[in-house]
Amino acid sequence: MIRITADSTADIGDFSVKRNIALMPLNVILGTEIYSDGVDITPQDIFDFVSKTGVLPKTSAPNVESYENFFGKFVAEGDIVIHLNISSKSSSSYENAREAAKKFGEKVFVIDSRALSGGQGLLVLKAQDFVDGGMGADEVVSKINALVSKVNTSFVPDRLDYLYKGGRCSRMAMYGANLLKIHPLIEMEDGQLVAEKKYRGGMDKCIAKYIEDLAVQYPEYDNTRCFITHSSADRELVDYAKKITAEKFSFRETIETVAGSVITGHCGRNTLGLLFIAE
Repeated sequence: MIRITADSTADIGDFSVKRNIALMPLNVILGTEIYSDGVDITPQDIFDFVSKTGVLPKTSAPNVESYENFFGKFVAEGDIVIHLNISSKSSSSYENAREAAKKFGEKVFVIDSRALSGGQGLLVLKAQDFVDGGMGADEVVSKINALVSKVNTSFVPDRLDYLYKGGRCSRMAMYGANLLKIHPLIEMEDGQLVAEKKYRGGMDKCIAKYIEDLAVQYPEYDNTRCFITHSSADRELVDYAKKITAEKFSFRETIETVAGSVITGHCGRNTLGLLFIAE
């Protein structure tokens, strides 16, 4: 049996259970306490901590031994493991997982998704699609590696408070953006997040323009599924994003996922992205 596994940052929600995908939790550190992403901490815990302390949580990758123990359980059961990590430019998880995989020879394959959150999650579900379709491990790894560069991973944050606290923008930029209702487009390029363009106005207006721009930029895409991934965004905004997506794209399945604690800790509440695989 081929077992698909991933870092918890894939943000695939209930699909981890529905499709038998095992997740490796990254660590979230609040003050002196260490928690496991998706296990014993929630995004609301992040919001409460930042509100109380004014400090962002810290995150850390599982160490090599943790990955060895994680992979070892499945190899002992006779499985071949294909693991998809958060981008190597965002975390040392990939390097640690790759080092751990050496212990198991051809029983464990490690892939750098060059993405995070729903972008990583799209590759995880696609890998499971391939496995369910009867592909062998080598072919699955080859096909997923070929798709890595085609994943659109992008988000529009509501406010820049968390980006400022994380050192990703200046205090002046944060105040100016919040005052003038400027919302940057954050995109994954070559495995790392960059700010590309700016939208101005209320979040509903910005999200509509963002999705319309994606439709123009990606006229051809894999219509199997898309993710609308958000960090505890307002219900009205999520529903509006789904409506615009249905008007501009023809995905067979639109999956709503809520960002886990690691991703939430970097972007803040009400951030939303439409993620999919381009052709």
